[in-house]
Amino acid sequence: MLYPTINQLTQGKFNRYELAVATAKCARIVTSEYVKQRECAEKSITGNKETDRPIDAMISAELRDEKAVRVAVKRIYKGDFTIERTDESKRQNESDEDVVIDSEETAEEKVAEAEEAASSENE
Repeated sequence: MLYPTINQLTQGKFNRYELAVATAKCARIVTSEYVKQRECAEKSITGNKETDRPIDAMISAELRDEKAVRVAVKRIYKGDFTIERTDESKRQNESDEDVVIDSEETAEEKVAEAEEAASSENE
């Protein structure tokens, strides 16, 4: 059985299609966060095996160890990402372009936090 369930995620406000579209959009955001953190980690490697940390240690464990869809579902459930309908989608309720993902913390902010953490650990 999957946790959280579809009913817990939709809370009776959205249908399964809207949830699937929102989860896919969130997963794309999560994947881009992972790619940015990986690129930042690769740039910070100096080539000295004694002082460099492994790349995996510089990437957020959540992004590194779990699949993007799983992370997206968890974030939707926790409320980090919210599903919002535009006025048009409330009337029509059928277009995937009308489902908007709102994140409390943007991907750029998370990458900046990861860079700060990596630089502070290097000092």
